[in-house]
Amino acid sequence: MGNLAGVIAVRPEEAEIVAELKAGSEEAFAWLISTYHQPIYSVIARILQNPADAPDVTQDVFIKVFRNIHSFHGHSSLRTWLYRIALHEASNRRRWWSRHCRQEVTIEAETGPSSEGQALCIKDTLVDEHSSPFDMAANEEIRAHVEAALREVPEPFRTVLVLRDIEGFAYEEIAEVLNVHLGTVKSRLMRGRAQLKARLAPFAEAAGRIPGGAARFSAVACPKEAS
Repeated sequence: MGNLAGVIAVRPEEAEIVAELKAGSEEAFAWLISTYHQPIYSVIARILQNPADAPDVTQDVFIKVFRNIHSFHGHSSLRTWLYRIALHEASNRRRWWSRHCRQEVTIEAETGPSSEGQALCIKDTLVDEHSSPFDMAANEEIRAHVEAALREVPEPFRTVLVLRDIEGFAYEEIAEVLNVHLGTVKSRLMRGRAQLKARLAPFAEAAGRIPGGAARFSAVACPKEAS
């Protein structure tokens, strides 16, 4: 294929890329990683219970792609195939997390008596005694709240919400990635949006009480309207 780095900008035809990948081209894999690493990482980070696991899971995805590229026969797009692997790996990590989370210490755990003689929890040591976060609200803080609320949306609604409203997948693509009916995708999306909106409602109300807060929140946090 020649110097692949020189033709990345013009997006070579997928069939040519797949052929080079199957031939073991290092340039083709470099192109694949540079093109898909960030979006794959973003999806995984939003789906996992612990976003800190996203780098390792993302690495596992590309290792799987490297080892299994010969099993790709073009029945779906390369992008769809990649996301299917990513969701499978994220699902495996979620199951692992469910089995081990009981070993984690929650912020509700008691650490000992306070100076007033009452039980002191870990969360009590994390209280910010400074000005309210809403007094210093910025777009990145709003995104953090949205990400936290998104992780509280149960599966399978969260995955559809991430693929549609954040990654911009078409309904048909989502149905293909998840191997479900189109109607199922739309139903899950509607329920996912409703649950996310409900979880963000208290924060949205608080943001509305500061100058410019409501507009900032709407611009950053509100998902796309269903079409």
